[in-house]
Amino acid sequence: MGKGDRKTKRGKIFLGSYGRLRPPRRKFKIKPTSLPHDPDKELM
Repeated sequence: MGKGDRKTKRGKIFLGSYGRLRPPRRKFKIKPTSLPHDPDKELM
């Protein structure tokens, strides 16, 4: 098992492929946790 082995994580990194042992990076969406506080709207 080494860089030439396609079934290992190190082999996938060396060959530049993805699979079960090396899932591709996912882009996470940034969710707004809270809206900015607007004090003018509270007074109405």
